Amino acid sequence: MTDAITAARAAVEAEAGAGTLCDLLASTAERFGDHPAYTDRDETGGWVALTWREFRDTVLGLAAGLVELGLRPGDRVALMLANRVEHVLADQAVVHAGGVPVTFYATLASEQIRYLAADCHVRIAVLDGASEVDRWRPLLDELPGLRAVIVRDPAACPADEPYLSWADFTAVGQRAASGQAGEIARRIAAIRPSDPVTLLYTSGTTGNPKGVIITHAMVLYEATSARMAGSAQMHVRWVSYLPLAHIAERMFTLYLAILLAGQTYFCHNATTDLVATLGEVKPTAFFGVPRVWEKIQAGLQALLAVEPNPDRRAAVAAAMDVGRRYVESCQFGRETPDDLAAEFAAADQAVLRPIRALIGLGEAEVLVSAAAPLPPDVLSFFAGLGMKILDVYGMTETTGAFTTNTPEQFRLGTVGRPVAGIEVRIADDGEILTRGPLNTPGYLNLADQTAALIDADGWLHTGDIGAVDADGFVRVVDRKKELIITSGGENISPAAIENLLVAHPLIGQALAFGDQRNYVVALLTLDGEVTPAWARARGIEAGPLADLARHPVVLAAVGEAVATANEQLARVQQVKRWRLLPVEWTAESEELTPTLKLRRRIIHHKYADEISALYEQEA
Repeated sequence: MTDAITAARAAVEAEAGAGTLCDLLASTAERFGDHPAYTDRDETGGWVALTWREFRDTVLGLAAGLVELGLRPGDRVALMLANRVEHVLADQAVVHAGGVPVTFYATLASEQIRYLAADCHVRIAVLDGASEVDRWRPLLDELPGLRAVIVRDPAACPADEPYLSWADFTAVGQRAASGQAGEIARRIAAIRPSDPVTLLYTSGTTGNPKGVIITHAMVLYEATSARMAGSAQMHVRWVSYLPLAHIAERMFTLYLAILLAGQTYFCHNATTDLVATLGEVKPTAFFGVPRVWEKIQAGLQALLAVEPNPDRRAAVAAAMDVGRRYVESCQFGRETPDDLAAEFAAADQAVLRPIRALIGLGEAEVLVSAAAPLPPDVLSFFAGLGMKILDVYGMTETTGAFTTNTPEQFRLGTVGRPVAGIEVRIADDGEILTRGPLNTPGYLNLADQTAALIDADGWLHTGDIGAVDADGFVRVVDRKKELIITSGGENISPAAIENLLVAHPLIGQALAFGDQRNYVVALLTLDGEVTPAWARARGIEAGPLADLARHPVVLAAVGEAVATANEQLARVQQVKRWRLLPVEWTAESEELTPTLKLRRRIIHHKYADEISALYEQEA
């Protein structure tokens, strides 16, 4: 480790301090007690806010309730709720009672819940409503250590033990608060920075999910480094919508929110309500996985495409050309000419800012993407709107991002440079390795897999292939285990092919396949939001997606999209055959993880016949 990295790490650790998240919440509640903390919908659909003082007071009361229900220090509590105030209250109540909150993805089936609950020996479960209760009920006899099941929705709460409603749980805490105050204080004082602040299970793209231990020290280092780098601003206004089992959403909704005394608004259903919520809240920062950015882009492109006035269309195109050149000029190592800055200011005021306001991001100063590299066409589109989307890179095992682009130092097409004090190197086989205080101490109950993840020298093996440029910016090429090796021995990145295919607004998802084959083929799905509007604009009746997937005009357009992608690929990478499926891929239908990444193994199995048919004769 170089002297510069050592000094940078020491600076972050000194700023973060040697405390815990409980200490940080106490400080925030004392300093910013009257500031709004978490804002959620009431029964009428209006917004109701908890201040930071109210939030902490409620957390301590609920922590007393958990102690009354038998929670012991170190016990795990399963949380299976939408993004809402009860979720974060329960999470922090568990932490303050000395326990470990474990958010389960809401899409899990009963069998998956059984595996996770047994693996981490769940003591208490907090569930959202009827859907969750139905999936947990068959498991109760197999979980002898489970003491209580708390259900947020009173209408879905069974009358028998071990169930109790959120209202009843709150009442238990209120009655126990004074009597348990000393015990809660002792438990908080006993928590050490190296203790778990949460346990997060990987989304399981391959094999069973693994429980990743995340400590207080890890989240405080990550949050503090983000603030010091200028990527996080005090009193940020935020919309929480991605699953809280996702480390990035937890960082923003819980850990950074506490550090920055921010205000978080909850979107309970991202599929139907995200854009409307963004329009109401007008967040000052926004995080989206690539699929979210792609869908926002597709929606805007569809809207811009139906503008009947050719002069307006030309004005938008010209303004976006200026925006793109301006953002590109702001990259690390470049300078923005004065005339371009002036040209951008005029285009931004007249055209670009109003377009950003249409999607609720007119006031957003920090825009972030992660989970997978953002496709170049998506970056370029939003750059045209004057938006600098900062790609960052990390994994659950590294507390989220360990490389970041920042507002002042970014390079498009990369995932930024290492976080202050973090070491990154590229192994001989191209794998990205990292070492530092963001790395997990390991997987729960999986010593062998922990040893495979982190070697004897402390380097965490990401499983990703990448490169580092002369200025230290990292590029991620693909997953090491997902590289296609053709029968001719060529190594091909499927993501590079897929990103070009989904650049067309009609294509919602793409999977490239070709391992041990002579050529590459692709399975494609239509974008369920864009395709009907695209069809209507061309006089095609916008029937079910399955019908549109068979329409000759749609098939011709998709064929052109594949041809356009192939023009940008080496011959060995080009898609020789493809199939447009009559369905959408979602987390519920299992082709995508809850963070909207492809589950390749499941897709390969589920569509084995379709893939085989594409190889029935030589191209």
